[in-house]
Amino acid sequence: MRFASAAGFPGVLGVFVTEAGAPGANESRAGNALFLPPPHAIRTAHATRHVTVSRIDLMLEARQLTQEYQSGDRRLSVLRDVSFIVPDGAFVAIVGPSGSGKTTLLGLLAGLDVATRGTVLLDGADMSQMNEDQRAQLRGEKVGFVFQSFQLIPTLTALENVQVPLELRGEDGAPARARELLTRVGLGDRAHHFPNQLSGGEQQRVAIARAFSNAPRLLFADEPTGNLDSDTGTHIVELLETLNRESGTTIILVTHDLTLAHRAQRIIRLADGAVVSDTMVNAPPAQPPVAV
Repeated sequence: MRFASAAGFPGVLGVFVTEAGAPGANESRAGNALFLPPPHAIRTAHATRHVTVSRIDLMLEARQLTQEYQSGDRRLSVLRDVSFIVPDGAFVAIVGPSGSGKTTLLGLLAGLDVATRGTVLLDGADMSQMNEDQRAQLRGEKVGFVFQSFQLIPTLTALENVQVPLELRGEDGAPARARELLTRVGLGDRAHHFPNQLSGGEQQRVAIARAFSNAPRLLFADEPTGNLDSDTGTHIVELLETLNRESGTTIILVTHDLTLAHRAQRIIRLADGAVVSDTMVNAPPAQPPVAV
């Protein structure tokens, strides 16, 4: 048995190649799962090799997501059979031109909408089997959001904006926790400024601090640099990189900026509602694989 690169199987860590077939070689499960490429994926001059994949923790799995809408007498397909997995702690960018389905896909992955067909598993939970309240509870427990337009409350200070979700959950020590988060994003000295007293980059950093107030397992960043100049946008993505590295939060970055996308570990490219490429660009530090 030898360790083979996972580069050919985006998002899958710890691929082992053996000459013999492995027990359970057709298994595919959510959560700590086995995920196998098709049997023709690896060939030698003499025989097809069988691939066994080590157990990994998955944060997100999309299974054949299709989203369609009725427009008059026409059926419009916005997403078509989109499938991929995202390991826990990964930093993934989703890119594509306007109209490619990026925003629709993000809504499905976050449980803000329900697919026409297909399934999304978030930390092992099948959201297709949940009602709206259950999906909202799951988001409140495990998901954070950062938006292009910041979504700050203009009548509250930076500190108060970060405090809001903490106080809604009834957490003790909300002011101290909010101040700690602002300090972490480099705004400890701007805590009492209102949004209109902050630059665009500073407002987005407040939004990121607020998104991390519930210590999310998964953060969705939807065009977080769209309203910022290129230098400020780079600093925001660097901040997301740091938070991903230090906290282990899985990050899904939706962006049209390919330069920023290449700061992620992996890029999923959409076109016309389908995945056209899925590439590792900055492999995360290797983790010791556990053989199945």
